[in-house]
Amino acid sequence: MAALAWSASSAGPAAAQSSPTARGQAIAERLCARCHAIRELGASPMGLAPPFRDLPKRYPVENLAEALAEGIVTGHPAMPRFTFEPREIDALLTYMASLAPAGGRKP
Repeated sequence: MAALAWSASSAGPAAAQSSPTARGQAIAERLCARCHAIRELGASPMGLAPPFRDLPKRYPVENLAEALAEGIVTGHPAMPRFTFEPREIDALLTYMASLAPAGGRKP
């Protein structure tokens, strides 16, 4: 948690002025890319970790927002527990939605 707070605060003014999509991509690169595919193409480095582009297809977006706010907990010990602030959640979900084909997004 302290590392997340530090990393969010160390992003500086440039991140504060960027778009939600760019902020979401930066968060994904920093915290998620070690295990998840965070781009439009490619496999996840950790086979069990679903690609970000598939998450909105698998789960209602409102459930993802709630899980990110409360702390994602999964059934496997390799997934670290993350809790995000509302602005970070919006950014991550905006970025995830930008990865999905227009016809494949859930409302």
